[in-house]
Amino acid sequence: MSAPAATATTTGGRAAARALAAHGVEVVWGIPGTHNLELYAGLGEAGIRHLSPRHEQGAAFAADGYSRVTGRVGVCVTTSGPAVLNAATALAQSWSDSIPVLCVSAGMPLGHPGLGNGELHEAKDLRGALDAVVGYSHRVTSVAEIPVAIAQAFARMTTGRPRPVHVEIPLDLLAAEGEVPSAAPPVAAPALSPDPAALDAAAALLADAARPAILAGGGASGAAEPLRRTAERLGAPVV
Repeated sequence: MSAPAATATTTGGRAAARALAAHGVEVVWGIPGTHNLELYAGLGEAGIRHLSPRHEQGAAFAADGYSRVTGRVGVCVTTSGPAVLNAATALAQSWSDSIPVLCVSAGMPLGHPGLGNGELHEAKDLRGALDAVVGYSHRVTSVAEIPVAIAQAFARMTTGRPRPVHVEIPLDLLAAEGEVPSAAPPVAAPALSPDPAALDAAAALLADAARPAILAGGGASGAAEPLRRTAERLGAPVV
């Protein structure tokens, strides 16, 4: 039985930055604003480089492009409300193309009534709006939950079909202090294997095909060698 992980007291913003660094994040794209400054304070301390575009949509598209080129999760950071919605177009494209992009945004305070009372950057239902665009959108409710939410996002984005994820951190939690694990290791993604019966059925279809052709999508990006061998054995063109 392993010993419980040691905890440390830190702010929510710094907990988020440390969780990103624990998952190998080296660079993020975003625009600092009133609501997310505590997160930005943590990025430098965690050794994460920040690049600022002119618009949040550019930040999310840059994170998308980074993921396509490197095969790693791209990360963008925004403030709340309209800033997140500015990134939604790029996140929708990431969803369509199965690209793992994590958007970490500030959100309304935990106790905010959400009745349109004029809070800066207030949105009616930001989590619901993003949930309709990305793989899933999650709003954390405590400082201790922040590293867990980041770990769950990475586990989901690196298992099966990758999709973008949005994690919203209420702005009061970004500045609040709480106890979090001093070292939050990434959640290991389970290894997936194809159904043997489905493989046999596919092999039978290919064996009887007169003129097979291969249309290789993004899911084949990590299987270049098996794809080449299959194409050569079948004598099939590849698109």
